[in-house]
Amino acid sequence: MFYLIGLGLGDATDITVKGLEIVKRAKRVYLEAYTSILTEEYYGRELILADRDMVETQADELLMDAENEDIVFLVVGDPFGATTHTDLVLRAVDKDIKYKVVHNASIMNAVGCCGLQLYHFGETVSIVFWTESWRPDSFYDKIKVNREKGMHTLCLLDIKVKEQTIENMMKGKKIFEPPRYMSVNQAAEQLVEIVQNKRQSGETPSFTEETVIGADTQQIVAATLQEMTSVDLGGPLHSLVVPGHMHPLEMDMLRLFANSQHVYTSYEITSKHRDHLNM
Repeated sequence: MFYLIGLGLGDATDITVKGLEIVKRAKRVYLEAYTSILTEEYYGRELILADRDMVETQADELLMDAENEDIVFLVVGDPFGATTHTDLVLRAVDKDIKYKVVHNASIMNAVGCCGLQLYHFGETVSIVFWTESWRPDSFYDKIKVNREKGMHTLCLLDIKVKEQTIENMMKGKKIFEPPRYMSVNQAAEQLVEIVQNKRQSGETPSFTEETVIGADTQQIVAATLQEMTSVDLGGPLHSLVVPGHMHPLEMDMLRLFANSQHVYTSYEITSKHRDHLNM
């Protein structure tokens, strides 16, 4: 049997009882090691680190012996938070290997801790690191569509692990850059620049530097987009939330995490404006 087991969002102890029992009896246990920060070794056995290259190009090795033995693939969050893991399931089925999934919490549902109702979220977007020559802004368009529908947007922030420079790739050198994890500050800075570019080109931006934004980490902060460029949220991993139309209860919850009095004022203006629109 091939098992995909979610580890949750906190630390190694967030694994479910069911998941831990399977891990203890399995022949091999792989730990996904590229979409998040590694958890500590808590499971009382050897863990085989599976980087992106192994999962994407050596899937047959992961599935080896799964016809007759229990093989486990551990995933931070929930197993189906990434399409790569769906591909593993399809490969297993193609080889007539039975599989089971043990679900756990992921950012897709844990984001509700900031007070915004899950069924009011639209399409989730990814914000990528910009470079000097590559500065995509398509994620802004998706946020805009969500806001036009009154929906909130969960923004997943870029992770760079085992990345190579173009020079090292061309030379075939297995030299990797240090890991990088985008912070809420960096994401907010990029969004501010996009907003300013839209304004300069004559387009009315979907939101402004004064739009209230929520940062969802172990520390939850509600602040304007401009304020979010400098808020201290500690180490990675970070996620960013751009609210859409807010129910009064959602606004009351977000007030608990307000970074400044200005955020309170922004909520009041937004609330009154929307009440007027809905009359």
